[in-house]
Amino acid sequence: MAVNREPILKTCRTLGISPAVLGYNKQSNRNPGADKHKKVSKYGSQLKEKQKLKFIYGVLEKQFRHYYDLAEKMEGKAGENMITLLECRLDNVAWRMGIAPTRREARQIVTHEHLDLNGKKANIPSIRIKVGDVISVRENFRGTDRCKALLEDMKTKTAPKWLEVDAENGTAKVVALPTKEDIDYEVNEQAIVEFYSK
Repeated sequence: MAVNREPILKTCRTLGISPAVLGYNKQSNRNPGADKHKKVSKYGSQLKEKQKLKFIYGVLEKQFRHYYDLAEKMEGKAGENMITLLECRLDNVAWRMGIAPTRREARQIVTHEHLDLNGKKANIPSIRIKVGDVISVRENFRGTDRCKALLEDMKTKTAPKWLEVDAENGTAKVVALPTKEDIDYEVNEQAIVEFYSK
């Protein structure tokens, strides 16, 4: 499996996004997007928006293109549908509920089979959640020191309005599908649609 080993802060600087979007508290030495004075072509700006979204959610090109194809077939705007599909990934939902400080750690928690989805073991980060789904921490993970620390951190975090989180029991229920208004970063999703529709 291909893994992006590029330093997080360096990629954030290049794409002009804050490391906080990925759950990192570190700040880079330079401002994100400090090279804005360089003239960028329309293609270049579309490519940058696509790379930004891929990097935030940790997906590779083939999977990202698949999300775009699915989003195009759904009702509504393709760009907003794609953001909803990416937000509905199990690893992202685990991060949003606060069980992990970063999306990368949330992905690892999922692949190591530490979460249940609707009472069944789930170990695929790209599983799409639906309204009514319940994500919970498995009993064998709950007893570890790491999990206890994560559950304590979970109590201090604010969950998005589309998730009903019970930090005491380490569970979250999906009460609505996420929309573009629920995301905490800026992205021009229309540029991505234009990039793929050429």
